[in-house]
Amino acid sequence: MSEEKAVVARRVIGALDRGNLPAALKDAASDFAFDFSRSISPEQGVYERDDIPQLVESFTGIWESLRYEPDEFIEIGDRLITPIKTHLRGRDGIELQTRFAWLWSFRDGRVQRITFFQDRRDALEAAGLPG
Repeated sequence: MSEEKAVVARRVIGALDRGNLPAALKDAASDFAFDFSRSISPEQGVYERDDIPQLVESFTGIWESLRYEPDEFIEIGDRLITPIKTHLRGRDGIELQTRFAWLWSFRDGRVQRITFFQDRRDALEAAGLPG
C-alpha cells in the first residue's frame, strides 16, 4: 500500500484546496478523527468525522483564500507524514505562509486519523523517527 497512501493524501489535500470537503472525506474511515489537540489555535481538540465541517468552516471561513502545499510524503509503516506549507490571504489582502505537519494513520486503505503537529520534527518524533 506504500504509494497508495501518498495518492490518497494528495487526493485529500487537493480536495481541501478546492474547498470540496465531501471529496476530502471520501477516503476517510467511518471512525475517522482529526486530532488538532497539538495546535495553538482556539479550535484545539479532537474532531470526529461529523464534526469536521464545523472545524473547517471555523478555520477557513476567515480567509479569502487558502492553499495547501505538501513538501513531501514520508512513509512509516501504516502511517504517513506530510509536512505542509499553507498560503493564506486575508480578506484585507494580507498574505501569510505557515508550516505544519500531518501524521496520517491508515486502516484497510482508508484514512483513520490525521494528527496535526506544529512542525515536521514533532511529527517525525511522534512516529518514532529522529526529528
